[in-house]
Amino acid sequence: MPSFPMPALSMPHLAPIALLFASNIFMTFAWYGYLRFKTASLALVIVMSWLIALPEYMLAVPANRIGHAVYSAAELKTLQEVITLSVFAVFSFVYLKEPLGWNHLVGFSLIAAGAFFVFQGK
Repeated sequence: MPSFPMPALSMPHLAPIALLFASNIFMTFAWYGYLRFKTASLALVIVMSWLIALPEYMLAVPANRIGHAVYSAAELKTLQEVITLSVFAVFSFVYLKEPLGWNHLVGFSLIAAGAFFVFQGK
């Protein structure tokens, strides 16, 4: 069987990113999903959020463990924040039906610019 050269972004590079995206979907629903259910009791909302957060942790912990083989802790945290904002922006617009204004886009862009500089040491 012929062997092919591995691309620059190999499995150890991509797996943490995929896991962080999945983790952030759970996290966003755990932290903000209940905002559509204003009449639900606070106790119920807390319990449901914790139940949703468990799979989030089950994805985030391996993402960071696998990712630390190829990314520094600062780079992992930066990936986490950029992914969090990306997931949240879609969630806010689609699920909560809240518009994103120019100020949100400028703020997110500045954070993305900061992420660019974090990865410049490699």
